[in-house]
Amino acid sequence: MLNFEILKETPFHLGQTQVNLVKEIFEGMSQEEKIGQIFCPINGETEPDKIKGFIDEFHPGGVLYRPLPSATIQGCHRAFQENSDIPLLLAANLESGGVGIATDGTYFSRPMGVAATKDATNAYRLGYISGKEAAAVGCNWSFAPICDLDKNFMNPIMNVRTFGDDVNTVIKCVTEQLKGLDENGVAAAAKHFPGDGVDFRDQHLLSSVNSLSVEEYDESYGKIWQEVVNTGILSIMVGHILQPAYSKYFNPELKDEEILPATLSKEILGGLLRGKLGFNGVIVTDASPMLGFTAAMKRSDAIPACIMAGCDMFLFNKDIREDYQYVRDALKDGRLTEDRLDEAVIRILGMKAAMNLFEKKKEGTLVPDEAALSVVGCKEHQDWTVKCADEAITLVKDTQSLLPISSDKYKKVRLYFIEDRVGGGFKDGDSQITIFKDLLEKEGFEVSVYNYNQLDFYEMFETGVGYAKDKFDLAIYVACIDTASNQSVRRIDWVHLMAADAPWFVQEIPTMFISVANPYHLVDVPMVKTFINAYTPTKEVCEQVVEKIMGRSSFKGESPIDPFCNIWGSRF
Repeated sequence: MLNFEILKETPFHLGQTQVNLVKEIFEGMSQEEKIGQIFCPINGETEPDKIKGFIDEFHPGGVLYRPLPSATIQGCHRAFQENSDIPLLLAANLESGGVGIATDGTYFSRPMGVAATKDATNAYRLGYISGKEAAAVGCNWSFAPICDLDKNFMNPIMNVRTFGDDVNTVIKCVTEQLKGLDENGVAAAAKHFPGDGVDFRDQHLLSSVNSLSVEEYDESYGKIWQEVVNTGILSIMVGHILQPAYSKYFNPELKDEEILPATLSKEILGGLLRGKLGFNGVIVTDASPMLGFTAAMKRSDAIPACIMAGCDMFLFNKDIREDYQYVRDALKDGRLTEDRLDEAVIRILGMKAAMNLFEKKKEGTLVPDEAALSVVGCKEHQDWTVKCADEAITLVKDTQSLLPISSDKYKKVRLYFIEDRVGGGFKDGDSQITIFKDLLEKEGFEVSVYNYNQLDFYEMFETGVGYAKDKFDLAIYVACIDTASNQSVRRIDWVHLMAADAPWFVQEIPTMFISVANPYHLVDVPMVKTFINAYTPTKEVCEQVVEKIMGRSSFKGESPIDPFCNIWGSRF
């Protein structure tokens, strides 16, 4: 039985005229068009003719592009909207600013940097900048904010992507980020329900586990998600994350081996999210190529199963034609019912109506003209970025009283850049940490950079303390081992031969460690007595770090997590 009345309720709040429009559009759709609506593929085409061909074949309900130059991405979005009868949800991972959709966009801050400022205004500005710059290129759907708690320092994927480990801080920052997005007409898909950050593993690589009890969940993630639902958010992204306690709460007969990730779990989607939390909006899966999804069930079964379990929209594909065929096959043999497909499509169309996308299509305003691009990376957004960086950078410890430094006292500086030396991940923007060399040289330091491409075997095997002291007066480590690189461990990976780049000289030569992308590196260098967390690998952050270590600016940030990891010896 088709139920369009759900669209009059929260979060859609459609009037009768809008409901009638949705009903009219729905009744005019073929089954192929309905199937297309539940898919949000990733796309990389920039030629309008190829984009039109893609739409004609697949009729997608949404599309996501990885960041491209703003003028290019605006043109792609325009081609999609002009060639589609039903307006699309055009998505981006707007976790850290406009750079999530445009390479020339503003890289404002990682969420943990925002939380470190202890000023919710910066959370609002994160949402505002993201929404303003996204809207300028025609993007209308944000895969953010992140509502997870950073409860496990060994989790390799979350840390600086979260607002920390405090429930109230996360709630405050998430709600302010949502306000900033909403003011610019960008709908949000908060993520990753039921909650990441408990497991030490990554759902990109396996089905991870939120192992909290029902009571523990209710006092943490449950509080956050209830507040998110109460904001009237239109969509929520569900992760490939098991929540065994609530799965068994809603289905006591469930065996351990039958518990499924949330994207496939009727108990978590229907019992917890739709039922207890009362969410009536669109449920979208996290990326379906992730192993957390692909390893849980045969793909031919998993795609219809996730829709039957309660997901309305399916994110990304392996082989898009193959995935569409799996849905057709499941409709034929009953593994996916027409009623459930129709319900998903009605919610998706209702979300688009609530965003006024049908009216904007008639007006031709779904994608603005090129003049709108003037806000992308604009001065106001850059000024806010500098202010946030200044307020976020956190002095974790300086037990050797090293700071402030000067070129008079430490003329020769050895600089170590600890970065990912194996690629494969997607980042919000290129790391800017190599500018530390230029910044320090402008301060009068003589800077030598450790050469990872040409190891100095003489230094490694034939020299000692005296040689090192002749080479440098101060060692500075700058670490940018980022999250979202789909690796199982986000620890420091020293040069395997003799750990040649590790601070073996820490008791002989003053040493400082600056992390710009992971707040937990102190666990690997507890012997370093001056440690700074800066959270975000941008030029603005690097410049503000130098201002602070030179003593011209105070450290203002407060850590949103325990950087000492409750490990003995890390505070000394």
